Amino acid sequence: MSYMDGAVPSIPAKFKSEKSHHLHHHRLLRWHNSSFPKLLALSFFAAAILFAFFFISPHSTAVSRSSSATERRSLRTSSSAGWGGPEWEKHVRSSARIRRRPVGISVLVTGAAGFVGTHASSALRRRGDGVVGLDNFNNYYDPTLKRARQALLSKSGVFLVEGDINDALLLSKLFDLVTFTHVLHLAAQAGVRYAMENPGSYVHSNVAGLVSILEAARSAANQPAVVWASSSSVYGLNTQIPFSESHRTDRPASLYAATKKAGEEIAHVYNHIYGLSITGLRFFTVYGPWGRPDMAYFSFTRDILAGKPITIFEGSDGATIARDFTYIDDIVQGCLASLDTAQKSTGSGGTKKGPAQFRIFNLGNTSPVPVVELVSILERHLKMKAKRKVVKMPRNGDVQFTHANISLAKKDLGYHPKTNLQTGLKKFVKWYLAYYAPPSGSYLTKKDRGRSSSSS
Repeated sequence: MSYMDGAVPSIPAKFKSEKSHHLHHHRLLRWHNSSFPKLLALSFFAAAILFAFFFISPHSTAVSRSSSATERRSLRTSSSAGWGGPEWEKHVRSSARIRRRPVGISVLVTGAAGFVGTHASSALRRRGDGVVGLDNFNNYYDPTLKRARQALLSKSGVFLVEGDINDALLLSKLFDLVTFTHVLHLAAQAGVRYAMENPGSYVHSNVAGLVSILEAARSAANQPAVVWASSSSVYGLNTQIPFSESHRTDRPASLYAATKKAGEEIAHVYNHIYGLSITGLRFFTVYGPWGRPDMAYFSFTRDILAGKPITIFEGSDGATIARDFTYIDDIVQGCLASLDTAQKSTGSGGTKKGPAQFRIFNLGNTSPVPVVELVSILERHLKMKAKRKVVKMPRNGDVQFTHANISLAKKDLGYHPKTNLQTGLKKFVKWYLAYYAPPSGSYLTKKDRGRSSSSS
């Protein structure tokens, strides 16, 4: 499907606020009572490690004394004060309406203006499912790119609600308006290295945010099945290759990984106590058109075109750094297969009525590629040589090697990645040059730019 067909659509207007309270909202806020500490006590990262790290560590205290560091620790987000009102409700209901009968689903997609969220929402909409997006448009990277993605979703008929996953009142309103059959929870604070600058954002989004979503889901009269994005980072210091879902994940190498591992433990608690059907997906280095600017392939492309040097890491002993790069279309296929095979939750209004499905899958390409080879592929597609600067990998939470064992996803989901790195990067470069090239077109002809597309 072509995403670059003429001008980017205009961005939907905001709507006035409505602050009505509902019975469902009162149920949703029960997580402030005595049951919530018990849940966090059962998840061994969430309370014991993450909050201790953020609130107690001398480093965080020292950083707070610096005005520049404090500014880094506060991500700006879009205000959620603009939601509510009859027109807003009409847009939500219309976007959630299922057009694929009798097997269609209605999905709340969090992080819908993000990389994976945009592609997944578009794919669901194309096949006739109901989709409502939710995103806070924070400035971890350029919100302009997120707004352009929002315009794509609006053009395809997906309404994107501006708000935060920690806003209990907003979640309550959404679940009052729509009986969602599924939640695809992709909202998260991403990035391994940024956690050293802003650790609190990872706790807020990846731990508290996940709890907020699970609370809304378990409190619903008709509990939805939940599919959510964990990460291959949970394997941390694991040395068994390829990484399998049965391998140990109790040695995270970064705070980001720790928050994702905490999420897996918390998800298990909600499955066990409340009967939520939950599927966790461990993504392996996702790349492709409309990707994240903080990812290496993206920043390498930008710097090669600008004639700037790029930094390539190597292990302390000169070892090669390699990643299991996975193209966005393959990840989306895994997400949709997870939604389609998710069994119904067994609870209602917070009361469990029987055992519920709990699954975790690796979604990777199962073909690790050295980062130096990725750079060589980019050079060929860009027809420019990179100015390479090879340095030792710092102790910032990165790991030297990732490799997914996808046998379980193949068996249970029918997951079969189809795109190799050569092909995937060609599609990314074509999109990048079309999106970022000036109107005069110094990188591609107008004809080539107009044909740039992603087939997600």
